[in-house]
Amino acid sequence: MLAQLIPAKGGPPITLTKPITVVGRSSRLCDLALDHGSVSKLHCILVKTDGLIYMRDLGSTNGTRVNGQRVLRGALLPGDEISFSGAVYTVYLGPDPQLSAGGSITGITQMIPSITDSVPDQPAIRNDIKSLSDSDLQPAE
Repeated sequence: MLAQLIPAKGGPPITLTKPITVVGRSSRLCDLALDHGSVSKLHCILVKTDGLIYMRDLGSTNGTRVNGQRVLRGALLPGDEISFSGAVYTVYLGPDPQLSAGGSITGITQMIPSITDSVPDQPAIRNDIKSLSDSDLQPAE
């Protein structure tokens, strides 16, 4: 799953690649350093999980807002607006274009031989994995 913060004022999106991202003004202490005077040195943390991002403010001076409301902690959903003082972003959570095309999962069946090779002592499991087809691996509707 791709998790990004899209700047409201334009610019390139910020991709959250780590499971936990520290946001703040200090490039030495933070994974995501924002060059904005009203952002605290250690402002908040973002925790990426399947389908959403959890946010927790770290006692920042000017606060963290989600959809215009100041919050200490909470879940971010796709389309939510998060602001760290004056730095405003829209949350994007969705499929990674590099991993999927047209809404289907690609490349999974090519990985199956390597998965089955790593389970040599379990022939029943190995046969079940080999019998999977592309239609079994489509995303749930």
